[in-house]
Amino acid sequence: MNEIWAERKQASVAKRQHDHRSSYQRDRARILHSAAFRRLQSKTQVMGSGQSDFYRTRLTHSLEAAQIGSGISAQLRNKHTELSAELFPADETLIESICLAHDIGHPPFGHGGEVALNYMMRNHGGFEGNGQTFRIVSHLEPFSEFYGMNLSRRTLLGLIKYPQTLTNLTTLPLPLAPKTFRQLKASDWHPAKGLYSDDGEMFAWVLSPLSASDRALFQSIKNIDGSHNKTIFKSLDCSIMELADDIAYGIHDLEDAIVTGVVSQQDFEREVIAKLEKIDEPWIQDYCKNLTVMLFNEQHYIQKEAIGGLVNYLITEIYLSDLNDSCDLNFAEPLLRYNAKLPENSAKALQIFKDFVFAFVIKQTSIQQLEYRGQQIVMELFEALASDPTRLLPKHATQRWLYAKEHNLNEFRVIADYVSGMTDDYATRLYQRLFLPSGALPISER
Repeated sequence: MNEIWAERKQASVAKRQHDHRSSYQRDRARILHSAAFRRLQSKTQVMGSGQSDFYRTRLTHSLEAAQIGSGISAQLRNKHTELSAELFPADETLIESICLAHDIGHPPFGHGGEVALNYMMRNHGGFEGNGQTFRIVSHLEPFSEFYGMNLSRRTLLGLIKYPQTLTNLTTLPLPLAPKTFRQLKASDWHPAKGLYSDDGEMFAWVLSPLSASDRALFQSIKNIDGSHNKTIFKSLDCSIMELADDIAYGIHDLEDAIVTGVVSQQDFEREVIAKLEKIDEPWIQDYCKNLTVMLFNEQHYIQKEAIGGLVNYLITEIYLSDLNDSCDLNFAEPLLRYNAKLPENSAKALQIFKDFVFAFVIKQTSIQQLEYRGQQIVMELFEALASDPTRLLPKHATQRWLYAKEHNLNEFRVIADYVSGMTDDYATRLYQRLFLPSGALPISER
């Protein structure tokens, strides 16, 4: 089975002299050298790229997630020696690859751009950042003629956070479209979380080694009142990547907010420390005693020590959960049967940090105003490009649009691919070129 999971859709991969890399090492190289990965340096993470050379971007976030993911993988290999040979490759390259690539499908301007593209694609299959990641690595990046980066099957499986199509997950009726873009309410247009029907053939290939029963169980969904359907399961590698992503978001992104003064010591004491102290966990209660003083210390090495201690605690608490035992399931494939999990108390602690970042940073008015502005830019660009694609799209995108049109494919997906691949800076410049008269102030300076 390990050989099957190391396979690529396009079997013929260039053989280079004296190349002794593993399949997953080659995957990591393709991700690192891709244009989509480079663009993360100018895509919003939390604080807004371009405002300072200190803030984390999606690139630095992905690098931190990869480092945390490799630490989780190493810990699990040592904790569960009886399963390590069956579940883990010889080194951490696989997990690093998945963590490095996990955000490359996110559009410019963060969730503002995602909402904008989902609205513009509302009648054409929708848009969702994780689904776009799968599309980029399996179709768009030009490392092969037809299959994108042509990554190994297991790497692709690890990147699938939601193993169902948006068509099967979108259950809420579409809201009435606003009269103008400026009236669009973001909360009405958050997408379901899944893959595009346009990429169904590649999705089916990734899952092809699974038995029919494993495939059906893995793709099962749950209904949630007042919301879209949600998937239930993910692969082992994806569960590691998600934990690494959450730790990088909840702990490392908090550092940006503290150092730049976005959050106050009083807010942190009230919303984080007071809640952590209620968790029945000796390490957490002891660490809380000096955590505020350390994090809000002017000596940066003391801040780093505090952050490092939190990250190390969370990584070392993670364990392998056998879903067949804990959830009374019957997965035959080990990559689906086992998931990385945090114990209950550690999970509560991480959630407190994540909730704090969301409430006091993400939902901050100035950040939401930036998202709103980006939302407007993305919708305007999509509308303009879709109005006359052969005139306004660059040559390579025009060729893809004409091919889709000729073969009765979803040509609007080509527009979404092009706009979502833009960096924040490029999208802003293109907006200025298309809509602002010469000499007018840029949008960021009005």
